[in-house]
Amino acid sequence: MKEVQKPKKPLIYYYGIVLLILVLFNLLAMPWLAQRQVRQVDYGTFLEMAENQELGQVEVQQQDNQILFTNKDNTVIYKTGMMPDPDLTQRLADSGAVFSGEIIQQTNPILSFLLSWVLPIAFFIAIGQFMSRKMMERAGGPNALSFGKSNAKVYVTSSQGIKFSDVAGEDEAKENLSEIVNYLHDPGKYREIGAAMPKGILLVGPPGTGKTMLAKAVAGEAGVPFFSMSGSEFVEMFVGMGASKVRDLFKQAKEKAPCIVFIDEIDAIGQKRDGRLSSNDEREQTLNQLLTEMDGFEDNTGVIILAATNRPESLDPALTRPGRFDRRVPVELPDLKGREEILKVHAKKIKLEDGVDFGKVARMASGASGAELANIINEAALRAVRDGRNRVSQADLEESIEVVIAGYQKKNAILTDQEKKIVAYHEVGHALVAALQNHSAPVQKITIVPRTSGALGYTMQVEEGNHYLLSKEELENKIATLTGGRAAEELVFHSVSTGASNDIEQATKLARSMITRYGMSPDFDMVALETVTNQYLGGDVSLACSAQTQTEIDRQVVELVKRQHEKASAILRENRDKLDEIARYLYEKETITGEEFMEILNR
Repeated sequence: MKEVQKPKKPLIYYYGIVLLILVLFNLLAMPWLAQRQVRQVDYGTFLEMAENQELGQVEVQQQDNQILFTNKDNTVIYKTGMMPDPDLTQRLADSGAVFSGEIIQQTNPILSFLLSWVLPIAFFIAIGQFMSRKMMERAGGPNALSFGKSNAKVYVTSSQGIKFSDVAGEDEAKENLSEIVNYLHDPGKYREIGAAMPKGILLVGPPGTGKTMLAKAVAGEAGVPFFSMSGSEFVEMFVGMGASKVRDLFKQAKEKAPCIVFIDEIDAIGQKRDGRLSSNDEREQTLNQLLTEMDGFEDNTGVIILAATNRPESLDPALTRPGRFDRRVPVELPDLKGREEILKVHAKKIKLEDGVDFGKVARMASGASGAELANIINEAALRAVRDGRNRVSQADLEESIEVVIAGYQKKNAILTDQEKKIVAYHEVGHALVAALQNHSAPVQKITIVPRTSGALGYTMQVEEGNHYLLSKEELENKIATLTGGRAAEELVFHSVSTGASNDIEQATKLARSMITRYGMSPDFDMVALETVTNQYLGGDVSLACSAQTQTEIDRQVVELVKRQHEKASAILRENRDKLDEIARYLYEKETITGEEFMEILNR
C-alpha cells in the first residue's frame, strides 16, 4: 500500500509563523518577564525607608499615579501608589534619594543578560533547526544536506517483489536479462569457462514500455539488493558533488555485492561531450566519474549496472562502448500477442465478466504501450463503477480504448442539425473509401459523438493481425482514406469545413515520409532526404537537402495528396447512394458498429 503524503506547505508559511512568534514574544512575554522582579509595597513602607535613608533611586510616575524606588544597593525594585503628600519632595531630599529622570531598570543584570542574549540565541537556534528539517524534507529526506552522499533508494528482496511473470509483452528483453539472473545465481560456471558478465546493460525504448519494471524484475528474480537512482539526482548546485555521489553509490554497491544498480533516465548525465562553451562542467565531471567507475581499473565484480533512456542517440560514445555498457536491450512497443498478455496481467487486479475477448481489445489498442494498456484496464474499471456494476464488461474495455485515444464523450456539446449532417457524411466518407479499397483495415466503429480531444466524430479501423511492413499501394490507400471525409463534404454540400484539419495534417505527413524517407518517389529513387532524431520521443525530422530539392519535395507532396483526393472523390461519386443511406443511418443512431456498416454496404 502506498503511503499517502500530506501536501507540503510553502516556506513562506513557516516564515510567517516565526515572525508571529517573535512579535507575540516581544509584546507579551518580555514585559511579563520584566515585571516579575518588581515588589508591590504600601505607602507606609516607602515613608519608613525614606526616614531611615534606605532609598536609592526614586522615580515619580504622575501618569500612572505610582512611585518606583530601589533600596540603597539598587538590587530590589519597589512600587507603591501615590498619596496626597505636599512634603514629598522635601522628605525625599532629606533621605538622600537620587531622583531618576529615566525609567528605573526593572531587571537585575543576570536576568537582563539572559533575556537580551541567551534567550534570543537559544530561540534562533531552535528556529534554525526547525527550518533545516523542513528544507531537508523538501530536498529529499535526511540525506539532502549530506553533500556528496548518494541518496539512492535501496530495495531489499521480498516475497512480494516484482518477477518476470509480472512483466508481459517483452519476451526478447526478458530473455536477454535472464542471463544476468543466471549469472548472479551461479557465477562459478561462467568463471570456469572464462566468460565475464557484461558490466552494464542499457534498456532503450519509448516511454511506458516497462524499462524500470524490467530492471526491478531482474533484481526480484536474482534475489539481490537493488539500488535505484535517477540521472537527474546526480546533479547538484555545487561543482563536484555529482561525482562524489557517483563514488558513494558504487562504494555502497560494492559493499552489498552481488547487487544491481539501476540508473533511470541516464541521458541526464550521459549526454555527448561536444566541447561547447555552454557545456555544464558539473554534468561533465559526473559523467567522467561514472566512466571511471565502470572502467576496468576497479574491480566491480558482482555489481551489474542497468540503465534506461528514451534517447540512446544522445549518449556519449565513451559511455556506450563495450567494456562499459556492453549490451543494449531494446524494450519496444508490444505486438498484438504482447498487448494481449499485458492486458491479462493487469486484468488480474480487477473483476471481469465472463467471455471478455482480450484479443479484440488488443487489436483495437494497436500501438499502445504497456502503461497505456494498464490505463485502459483502469479506465474500464472506473466506468463499471460509474455505471453501478461490480464487474468489468467487454463494452467497458472497448469504451476505455476510445477514452484513451479520443477522450471522454462531451455531454454538453450540442451540434446543430446541419453540423451533425456534415460530420455524419464526413465520417461515412472515410469509412466508404476504406471499405472499397484493397489492402485496407476493416472498419470497426463509426461515431459522431463529440469527444473531449476536440474530435466531433471518428472512424475506427482495426487491423486483423500484426502488420510490420506497408507497401506503396497501402500507404496511398491510407492517404485516400484520410481525404475521404473532405471529399464527401465537397460532393454532398459543395463546400468545405474546418473538420478535416487533422486528416490534412496526417495525409501530408504520410505523403512527405513516402518521398523523403521511404524512397517511394521515382525522381529521388533511394535517397534519404530527411533524418529522424529522438525516434522514441515523437521522431523529430529535419531535411537534409538543398533548397531546390525542398521545392521539388513540396511539389510532389502536393501532387500525391491531390491524386489520392481525386481517387477518394471518384469512389464516393460511384457509390453516392450508399453514402447517403449510411450517413442517414449514422445521423439517427450517432454510433454504428463495423458489422452494421458492412451490412448496409453489402445489401
